[in-house]
Amino acid sequence: MTIALSRHLRIAVAGLGLMTAALPAAAQPVPDCPLATTPYSIETPLIDLLIDPRARAVLDQAGILAKLPPFFSGTQLPTFSAIVSLSGMGDYKQLAPAQQADLRAKLAAIPIDAEATRRRCARYSDGPPPADRVQPGRPAILVFDRIIGFKDTPSVNAATAALKAMAARKGWQAVFTDNPGAITPGYLKQFGAVVWNNVSGDVLTVRQRQALRDYVEKGGGFVGFHGAAGDPHNIWDWYSDVLVSARFGGHPSKPQFQTARLRVEDPASPLTKGLGDGWSLNEEWYSFPANPRDKGVHVLLTIDEATYQPGKLEMGDHPIAWTRCVGNGRSFYSAIGHRTESYTDPKNVTLLENAIGWALGRTGPACRGGREVKR
Repeated sequence: MTIALSRHLRIAVAGLGLMTAALPAAAQPVPDCPLATTPYSIETPLIDLLIDPRARAVLDQAGILAKLPPFFSGTQLPTFSAIVSLSGMGDYKQLAPAQQADLRAKLAAIPIDAEATRRRCARYSDGPPPADRVQPGRPAILVFDRIIGFKDTPSVNAATAALKAMAARKGWQAVFTDNPGAITPGYLKQFGAVVWNNVSGDVLTVRQRQALRDYVEKGGGFVGFHGAAGDPHNIWDWYSDVLVSARFGGHPSKPQFQTARLRVEDPASPLTKGLGDGWSLNEEWYSFPANPRDKGVHVLLTIDEATYQPGKLEMGDHPIAWTRCVGNGRSFYSAIGHRTESYTDPKNVTLLENAIGWALGRTGPACRGGREVKR
């Protein structure tokens, strides 16, 4: 199997089902998941094809199944098959044009019946929100780490520990959860900012997506790091292209972790306070197929590509941390965060602490109508 990245995978437990059989088939409502009735294609998350026996048979006939390594063919969550599609796979690209056309036609011809919808929606959850509540009058963050794609447990746990220590140090209230039921208008209104802790895979229902978008655009804060923009295949364009402003292109694999020099691009920003002119860090360095700077982000840090070996993933101008005003809301993303050591690195901790403070609206410029304005 050929793909533009190398990753490890840990298999965990399966997600929860959503559909009920209380209504006759003709009266069943369409489940609230993004791809509930979308026809199969080469852009479909691979997991959807693997869990449908009809689609799986098509892949088998094309000779693709036999070539899938275990970490691509798993269907229990979290699994790499939730964040890749045939379109990005070398085995599909190596098929003759006529074979590709035949595969596409056969996938598109499979009816998306009630069972197919039930299977593909089972990984979403629209249950009740967490019982945790925060007290009004004090800054509060919601830390979310629902992961159905790639999960590196040590890095998620290290980030959680760092965020707990940070909240205690700063006097912030913090709720930590992997429950998507937290992403509702009523629950989100308690928090000044939400933090996406290495979230991987499409984890929100249609209503939950809208709740997060409304929350941010109406003035909420968002902080994401590393795996929050690390999926090879994405199906929520607003999240990738607006909120985070980057799609994953790959990272070096030989070696995977390299020491590189980070340069502070905006030393006047409150988010870079305490970082000097930059520092060196050993990490897994993401590259992006399109420069996020072109989307109008405010770049805070770049990587000096002369200090490590990006190989074919060289970008030239290589932003690695930035902010963006999304409506009246504040969004921050940093690609740093695979290695557990990054969450005890003093300058990276300072960067995250500054970013959360800004996302909470405690410091730095405000956002109005997609633009930074002075407070």
